[in-house]
Amino acid sequence: MEPGHVLLPDERTLHGHWDPALPPALTVEPGTTVRIGTLDSGWSTGPYTGGDTAADLAVRPRHPAFDPAAGHALTGPVAVTGAEPGQVLAVRIDDVVPGAFGTTYCGLRSTALNERLGVTAAPVVHRWTLDGTAGIGRNQAGHSVALRPFLGVMGVPPAEPGQHSTIPPYWHGGNIDCRELVAGATLYLPVTVPGGLLSVGDGHAAQGDGEVAGTAIECPMDAVDLTLDVLPDLFGAPVTTPVAKTPAGWVTMGVADDLDEAMAIALDAMLDVVAALHGIGRSDALALASVVVDLRVTQVVNQVVGVHAVLPWGAIR
Repeated sequence: MEPGHVLLPDERTLHGHWDPALPPALTVEPGTTVRIGTLDSGWSTGPYTGGDTAADLAVRPRHPAFDPAAGHALTGPVAVTGAEPGQVLAVRIDDVVPGAFGTTYCGLRSTALNERLGVTAAPVVHRWTLDGTAGIGRNQAGHSVALRPFLGVMGVPPAEPGQHSTIPPYWHGGNIDCRELVAGATLYLPVTVPGGLLSVGDGHAAQGDGEVAGTAIECPMDAVDLTLDVLPDLFGAPVTTPVAKTPAGWVTMGVADDLDEAMAIALDAMLDVVAALHGIGRSDALALASVVVDLRVTQVVNQVVGVHAVLPWGAIR
């Protein structure tokens, strides 16, 4: 069944920042499915055909709504009737259909990691042709990879007034770049402002944990079907960091200035999940987590870093 609401990336819906004062492009009732289209993260209007330098990339064709001060191209916001701060926004990802092209950049920025790895002296741009039906992406050199599309940015704005960058992830979502948020997953985010005001973008046709070059296969999304709901809490408590129920298992996320703190945040949230699911205390939950929970580096390239903890399905019986 086709969703009753469709949001396309256009002048009315596109924005490149978080702002609690941004009016919703659409308001829906809880339980509504919305189909959303997105540009790639860089506001591109077609496949990249330029050279392998930052100067080439800066002049690629972009959507007329692009502002040089903007961050990721986001579509939204979508408000959900009745959502109030302190509640939980449940975002069920029903389908993710990538566009026909994608791009991966490496070495175009002088970062500490790029300098250490020695890639800034020889930057490259991989130009991908994407076959969503076959689930295969091919670059100009003939390399093929399996597609596993998801949205890198899914979030709500902070309650603090003003415009906020889309580059770092936050405790309320945003540029979390978690590769487990594929079709079939449900992402739980804290409601920070009335209506929730969900915005999404930064399509990734495929990405490894870490997003180590700074980009995945950055692509537009032809259609992302999201079913939005509002919950009073999750497992009887507020959500204080993104949590997801995914095909891989339960996932809890932490973002911070360093990996140790991000790990502690993700693990703290995972203990709450394990304790609630199995009716045990936190010490028993940590003992079991030490046996079955995996810690993964979500991303290390977005000003702050991310770690996610994964509890595979059936790992604890």
